[in-house]
Amino acid sequence: MNNPWEDIRLDDYENHMKLDSVMQLQTMNSMMKDQFGAYPVKTAMVLGVAGGNGLEHICPEKYQKVYGVDINGDYLCAVKERYSDLSDILICLKIDLIKEADKLPHADLVIANLLVEYTGYDAFVSAIRKVDPSYVSCVIQINTDEAQWVSDSPYLHAFDRLDEVHHQMEENALTDSMSDAGYAKILHSREMLPNGKALERMDYRKNDL
Repeated sequence: MNNPWEDIRLDDYENHMKLDSVMQLQTMNSMMKDQFGAYPVKTAMVLGVAGGNGLEHICPEKYQKVYGVDINGDYLCAVKERYSDLSDILICLKIDLIKEADKLPHADLVIANLLVEYTGYDAFVSAIRKVDPSYVSCVIQINTDEAQWVSDSPYLHAFDRLDEVHHQMEENALTDSMSDAGYAKILHSREMLPNGKALERMDYRKNDL
């Protein structure tokens, strides 16, 4: 059976994420601006790039190459169309991170927002080991109430199969996994959402820098 993310329409995903009751698309866009600007790097990789939310914050004067990685080819086609002005910098790669992490190239910075939830810690760390970045910036969703992990919306049924691949996130577990891979946490911040959830950003630096 294919990965559920291969069947979710980009319109359904983005329309859900930008609802006033969800506000994740807008919040992540703001967070990505800082992620792209935070560290002295020349190459970056966005794991789970989806439709490219936040890529407008790529500074061509800073970045020589940015990889957008996703399992859904339709998402990547949308990224190429939306960000044609970055065609000299942006490279889209269709890769299943659980099965094909060995195909990932090197990048100085990895950005992974709402991604680890759908790979699990082990597969994510395996991907990080392959890319071998100096910095990793992750955003994970934390449920601060008893609500379901997918927010209620008119698009809810588009995500019915995500239970097959979803992993509940814990900050300490992610940090422990990254520590085992040779990375130390250097930043932790939280952005509250309007529906009893929060986006937590955790950045890591390779220990031998």
